[in-house]
Amino acid sequence: MNYDEIMKLALERGFYFPSCEIYPDMPAGFWEYGPNGVSLKNKYVELWRRELVRRDGMLEIDGSQIMSKSVFEASGHLASFADPIVKCTKCNSIYRADKLIAEVSNVIVPESADLEEFDKVIAERKILCQKCKGALGKAYKFNMMFGVGIGPEATPAYLRPETCQSIFVDFPRVFKVMRGKLPVGIAQIGKSFRNEISPRQSLIRMREFYQAEIEVFCNPAKLNEISNFGEVENVELNIMLDGEFQPKRISCKAAVESGAVPNKLVAYYLGLLVDFYSKTGIDVKKSRFRKLGAKEKAFYASVAFDFEVETSLGWLELVACNYRSDYDLSSHAKLSKANFEVMDNDQKVLPHIFELSMGIDRSIYTMLDHNIIDDKPNERVYLSLKPYLAPVQLGILPLMKKDGLQEKAESIFAPLRTKYDVFFDSAGAIGRRYRRLDEIGAPLAITVDYQTLKDETVTLRKRDKMDQERIKISEIEAHLSKELQYP
Repeated sequence: MNYDEIMKLALERGFYFPSCEIYPDMPAGFWEYGPNGVSLKNKYVELWRRELVRRDGMLEIDGSQIMSKSVFEASGHLASFADPIVKCTKCNSIYRADKLIAEVSNVIVPESADLEEFDKVIAERKILCQKCKGALGKAYKFNMMFGVGIGPEATPAYLRPETCQSIFVDFPRVFKVMRGKLPVGIAQIGKSFRNEISPRQSLIRMREFYQAEIEVFCNPAKLNEISNFGEVENVELNIMLDGEFQPKRISCKAAVESGAVPNKLVAYYLGLLVDFYSKTGIDVKKSRFRKLGAKEKAFYASVAFDFEVETSLGWLELVACNYRSDYDLSSHAKLSKANFEVMDNDQKVLPHIFELSMGIDRSIYTMLDHNIIDDKPNERVYLSLKPYLAPVQLGILPLMKKDGLQEKAESIFAPLRTKYDVFFDSAGAIGRRYRRLDEIGAPLAITVDYQTLKDETVTLRKRDKMDQERIKISEIEAHLSKELQYP
């Protein structure tokens, strides 16, 4: 299935749609989740908390979306958080330089490359404006921060471009009041804001988006002293080193021993990511950890891997895995004069940080991309989502509205609706109702028919193979518990 078909399903079945779509002046890059999208996203987030946050006793915070100018002076965003752009000298159309070059000529120039490098490639490849064929001007940097003014004096502040900065500035208090012990993970989920030059492809590149970030604070002298490394040492990673064109499949243990991954702490969290995404229904065989070169890494990262997954749109980055060393804490300590050092046993340490910065929206898109099935023999499209992630877990369908079937189905629906995500549907032919449930990924459906009135049994239908069995009404909850349980 391609992007257009996924987009059609998302719009027609209430997964996501453009914000303020009834108005022509709504800028691009803003999308909203509908009822099915919200349910899917919430279940995804709960899986993230279950498999990553709670697993190692991480601490979760919920920081402000608007932060002071000082935060971003210390972090380097005001100076360095910029994309290279070029402007047409004829029609004034603006393009992100690295993306334009890649689309027109298939040449990859890292976004952090020197501006002269973009100018050189554009000249050599004779790249022109894609709208009017006019000449392009010199490349320059565009800062993507969204500025805001606070109060009647419009004190400068900014919408956060990433959720992690509040984790960094809150670290001393959180570590103290929660009696932290290194290594400790602090997590946050929420919205971030980036003034993207050319937002595109719905959830793939947005100006307002969800992130799930984990910052692991650690003692840099103990990066290979990970007590639970054995839990992931045999998990296989697809690692593509800088300069290579094909990933190598290697265990976490072997990755550390060979130097492909710098230490056990980093390998441990890469292994957890693979395990997590396998439980989302994304095909991890189509994934890779791509090690970034010097010009691709973010300005704060000393070692960086992008967790990428192959989709119908090509390879998408879902998680940025950055070893940020003490860049953030040192920078905030210097500007704020606050003390970020903590005790690790009897040693005073300025922690280093390893980061897992996850794009939720891109992950949701990839789940749809990997699980949308065109079942031509049965003339249907269905989402083969993991049952515990499905936005609707059970459909309850009376065969007819008459002869007491509607009332009987409603009596079954009533006690289940507060325990599960259950949908009641009595409109249209039964086959069409099955198809609607299939399209939103509902794993189970119950049909109430005339036999139900005789013997208190219903037909239980399963989504993927469309197999059916007769069960007692009293057994419905037991079947739900079995089918919807986490692995």
